Amino acid sequence: MSVRLDHGDEALDEVHEINVTPFIDVILVLLIIFMIAAPLATVDISVNLPAANAEPSPRPDKPLFLTLKSDFSVTLGNDAVARAGLAAALDEATGGDKQERVFLRADKTVPYGELMTLMNELRSAGYLHIALVGLEADKLQQ
Repeated sequence: MSVRLDHGDEALDEVHEINVTPFIDVILVLLIIFMIAAPLATVDISVNLPAANAEPSPRPDKPLFLTLKSDFSVTLGNDAVARAGLAAALDEATGGDKQERVFLRADKTVPYGELMTLMNELRSAGYLHIALVGLEADKLQQ
């Protein structure tokens, strides 16, 4: 015994719904492609940095200048300091105040790695307030 449920209508009705499964599949594939391609597009960009033209900040009464010369020697104020005795010389100059700002100057010919090494030595000594000193853009044009 069999029963026919469609009551004799042989034609199929139109479905008025959008099948979004292929659309979602395409979007997911595009997402994966962009996730892989985006990091590869940002490798090794060469940049020429401009001179700073910001307003100079007010200078403290007695700034503590630490200078890295082109021969990689270090001076604190006007006195030459050995790299091994840098922490002790800074403690003596600041009276042990680790919160005092150290103004770091470096010769233009000093490699960036040497400057970072000196900054790491300052950090190891406990001096975290470091200001980099440079020429203002007006002085560069003259």
